[in-house]
Amino acid sequence: MIKAVLPFMRERRAGCIVNVTSMGGFITMPGIAFYCGSKFALEGVSEALAKEVNGFGIKVTAIAPGSFRTDWAGRSMVRAGRSIPDYDALFDPIRKAREEKSGHQAGDPVKAAQVLLKLVAADNPPVHLLLGSDALRLVREKIGSLNGEIEAWETVSQSTDFA
Repeated sequence: MIKAVLPFMRERRAGCIVNVTSMGGFITMPGIAFYCGSKFALEGVSEALAKEVNGFGIKVTAIAPGSFRTDWAGRSMVRAGRSIPDYDALFDPIRKAREEKSGHQAGDPVKAAQVLLKLVAADNPPVHLLLGSDALRLVREKIGSLNGEIEAWETVSQSTDFA
């Protein structure tokens, strides 16, 4: 879709691209590795694209919602019939919690839609926008953990430079 509309946006020197990712594009959750990986990729594509098209008056935002009361965790969560017993102890409680939370998530889809409308009308929208208190909390925890790892391994990281 981006490839289809981008030439017209460049020609007009205006436009707004909004990619819906997920808090799973910043944090990972056991049992949905490929989902999170695809969302990480879309966050990266959005960030790079924002830098590439900024000079043309085109804005790019990746919206990363947390848990919203949609059907994501309900009947649309189709699972393969097979399981690997080695992972059951890890995945089963996560799946059960997700099923129990379905329909009770904190995020309101109507409010998210209102934010989307404000976002596309904004003069200077963010490149990344978290939606929902859970996304905000979990991504902040991830950033703190990542910063701790960077600090703990800083000497090793720097040791690979030419002297």
